Amino acid sequence: MENLKDKDPYLEGKRIVLGLSGGVDSVVLLHYLHSHYPNSIRAVHCNHHLSNHCNEWHLFCQQLCQRLNIPYKNIDIHLEKLSNLEENSRKKRYLVLCSDLQNDEVLCTAHHQNDQAETLLLQLFRGSGVAGLAAMPKQKRFGKGWHYRPMLPIEKQQILAYAKQKKLNWIEDDSNKNTHFRRNYLRINIIPALETVYQNLTKTLARSAKHQSETLKLTRALFNIDLQANHIMNDKGRIRLEALSTLDTHRIKNILRHHLNDLKFLPPSDKVMNQILDLINAKTDAQPMVQWGEFQMRRYQSELYCLHQKANSPIEKCPIQADLEKLPNFSIRYRTEGQRIKLAGKKHSQSLKKVLQEAKIPPWERDSLKMYYIDDELRAMERIGYMKHAGC
Repeated sequence: MENLKDKDPYLEGKRIVLGLSGGVDSVVLLHYLHSHYPNSIRAVHCNHHLSNHCNEWHLFCQQLCQRLNIPYKNIDIHLEKLSNLEENSRKKRYLVLCSDLQNDEVLCTAHHQNDQAETLLLQLFRGSGVAGLAAMPKQKRFGKGWHYRPMLPIEKQQILAYAKQKKLNWIEDDSNKNTHFRRNYLRINIIPALETVYQNLTKTLARSAKHQSETLKLTRALFNIDLQANHIMNDKGRIRLEALSTLDTHRIKNILRHHLNDLKFLPPSDKVMNQILDLINAKTDAQPMVQWGEFQMRRYQSELYCLHQKANSPIEKCPIQADLEKLPNFSIRYRTEGQRIKLAGKKHSQSLKKVLQEAKIPPWERDSLKMYYIDDELRAMERIGYMKHAGC
């Protein structure tokens, strides 16, 4: 959609969910969508409870949708952290919108060309790379459906002109004038000053973001080529260091960035990236680790392990435990220093440490492995198997 007059071919036949704040941008998008796709829309309003007027905004959006016969849903959001309010609000809002989205629905948000320009500048001032400078994509996969920004090519003035022409009403968020928020500071103080020197600044910045988006697609293509041509990943989804080390440094960084992005990890800073490169080049017998926030990268037996400390891993009960816990005097213990075990089918005992090494179980996982005892006799161990039973 290049203007607000024509239909958007992408939205034909789609089930549309509109993120409705009640501001002029989302009200205009609601009117546009209702005009062209009247029976395909539902609206969702996120109430952050950060303003004294938040319930008034909810009622405004609800009544607006009732007049247009559009299904409406209000989602209450309560932030646990009030620090970095702008960013935490955005993350929580998208989290609940993603959870609400049903299979193949398209979430439409009212971001426009001026928003894109602001996002580019914010990312530039943060020192972001290509992914950040690509700013907001017009379309991307989002939960069970898609996130689509139909008004991204449209300037704010076009939106205001549409609202005036259609005699639309909307609400003004009082926080939009708070220049303690960086985006507001850019919009109110910086961009108007730059526009006195640079003509068509918004269009120019949006064009730069588009160029960066195209470059990002090229780096993604190179990532896929390198993965396949060099067999970078093993069958367990871990990076093979022997294969990775054959590439130039800039291609190694490209693989790491895209791989971590696919895992939903926080992008590493330049400092962290250099630490990861040192980890890759460490001695074979070294077991170094790089950590940033709740994310870790470890090296073990020539493979890179990417670990999310707070991720909720699916808890699968060991089938051996299910068999043994039915027996009397069953207990679970954990390994001790210098422990030896005798595996089923083996004549002699072995160092547990050596058994775990041969099973390629990383050191940081070993202390949490369950050992199953009956009458104080070790009968089996998680991920290792059964032991030689004295009664056999």
